[in-house]
Amino acid sequence: MRLDVVTIFPEYLEPLNVSLVGKARARGVLDVHVHDLRDWTHDRHHTVDDTPYGGGPGMVMKTEPWGDALDSVLADGYERGSGEPALIVPTPSGRPFTQELAVRLSERPWLIFTPARYEGIDRRVVDEYATRMPVYEVSIGDYVLAGGEAAVLVVTEAVARLLPGVLGNAESHRDDSFAPGAMASLLEGPVHTKPPLWRGREVPDVLLSGHHGKIARWRRDEALRRTTAHRPDLIERSGPGSFDKKDREMLSILGWAPDPQGEPYGRFWRRTDGVEE
Repeated sequence: MRLDVVTIFPEYLEPLNVSLVGKARARGVLDVHVHDLRDWTHDRHHTVDDTPYGGGPGMVMKTEPWGDALDSVLADGYERGSGEPALIVPTPSGRPFTQELAVRLSERPWLIFTPARYEGIDRRVVDEYATRMPVYEVSIGDYVLAGGEAAVLVVTEAVARLLPGVLGNAESHRDDSFAPGAMASLLEGPVHTKPPLWRGREVPDVLLSGHHGKIARWRRDEALRRTTAHRPDLIERSGPGSFDKKDREMLSILGWAPDPQGEPYGRFWRRTDGVEE
């Protein structure tokens, strides 16, 4: 996979040289290019922003540097044999970045990131390049950062770890929280390692039992418990057939009840009577 990032703060992307992403680059799994947007400015101040039309606070990033930079990045990529680029625009007004989207992006051969600063990039830039490639406007959460570089790091790490040859165990990501294809999208439960006793706290007996069926059931129950506590919306929007009989028993203990108007294995809703918290 080729990955290009155009930014006014190239140094912010130094973490792309470490950990799993850095190892992926060293192995040739990821071909990363970080570009300084100011290289495509033509005044002595290297200006990349201007006041917004219509008034308002803040500054807007200009069309000319972004257009020239993206044209150059595309030309270089095509010349080197890359193809099928997709533009990733980090923005608080984008679609939520999810594990499902990370999987989709990991299947693409070339991603180009445009982390903005100030009030964002002149909209005409995104509209122009949307005529040339798919554009994904993505948000990593309901908050506002000073710029999009942190979002680039988040998206890159989420995508890179899904690429073949990046994780030591190729199956590791299949049990992740939010991993597509599971019966229901649940948060991952707690994990433990040696020693079995630490500061008076023991590893749950079931994990030492060697009984794989009981261990799997315990992990599933803990996932249901953690999801109920932190992300009940994931259970509420799980489709019919997402939970087996044992799941439904645990959900009942945790305060869930099946939709009285639904099918026998339909959706769940949260009870408000005396239930476990």
